[in-house]
Amino acid sequence: MLTTAASSSAPEMLATETLQADSRTLMQSRSKHFNWVLGIWLTVFHIGAIAALFLFTWSALAVAAVLWVLGQNVGIAMCYHRLLTHRGYTTPKWVEYAMAACSTLALQGGPIYWVAVHRLHHQLTDREGDPHSPRDGKWWSHMGWLLHGSLRNRNTLLTRYAPDLAHDRFYKWLSYFHWIPAAIVGTALFLIGGWPWLLWGIFLRVTLGLHVTWLVNSATHIWGSRRFETRDDSRNNWWVALLTGGEGWHNNHHAHPVSSSHGMAWYELDINYWGIRLMGLLGLARRIKVLGPDAGPARILHG
Repeated sequence: MLTTAASSSAPEMLATETLQADSRTLMQSRSKHFNWVLGIWLTVFHIGAIAALFLFTWSALAVAAVLWVLGQNVGIAMCYHRLLTHRGYTTPKWVEYAMAACSTLALQGGPIYWVAVHRLHHQLTDREGDPHSPRDGKWWSHMGWLLHGSLRNRNTLLTRYAPDLAHDRFYKWLSYFHWIPAAIVGTALFLIGGWPWLLWGIFLRVTLGLHVTWLVNSATHIWGSRRFETRDDSRNNWWVALLTGGEGWHNNHHAHPVSSSHGMAWYELDINYWGIRLMGLLGLARRIKVLGPDAGPARILHG
């Protein structure tokens, strides 16, 4: 009897130990190994961004502005964040895929990696294992976590935080080849507008976009006001909200992650939400979830 009981419990113990080991692997920690590939890549882009300032043209600025809206607003904010991570609204698959392709223009990684890391952040916000908490240092929360952290883009265990995307053939392909859309656009920019279009449309835009996104990880957990008493350090930061089109109303977001609207007062400008509302009016977005400062279920727009 004892032998049978021991043998039957062994697989369960092994499974539990495996899950615990996987959980520890997924928790962010400081790695002994510097991410040299990313470090070199970031250095090249920062040099390119500085060079862009010496090759200004109005057409290059216009190109950068259009690609900023596609990559940062439509891509990172409206798609990666509010659609794929939190499912704050729904779209036809072809629209969702097109928006995800726009997201990759920001060069912030593939959809599975980005979504999984952000969901992990919400699960462990400002606690041990959070991918980018300022409690581990301001520099760490801004970009140190990418250069010195243990979480890497190729960590297959991250798929556990994004099973909805990991089982989608398009997202699996886009996660592996997420650099292709930006490479195609960059080549086209160089052939049409030369170095000014390439440096402004890719290098300067991407570099500024990275820092703006990282400010949501760092600044909005350090400076600003708090409407909700959440268990984390999230803040509503007006100047980060202006830079990101509404992502800076971060305390609102952590209190109601599923809400497509982050701005919850008339003065909290949320351009990304109005982009989603426009999609709703055009029939491209449905079941837009909206929560306000009062308790209660979400309002569903265009249901």
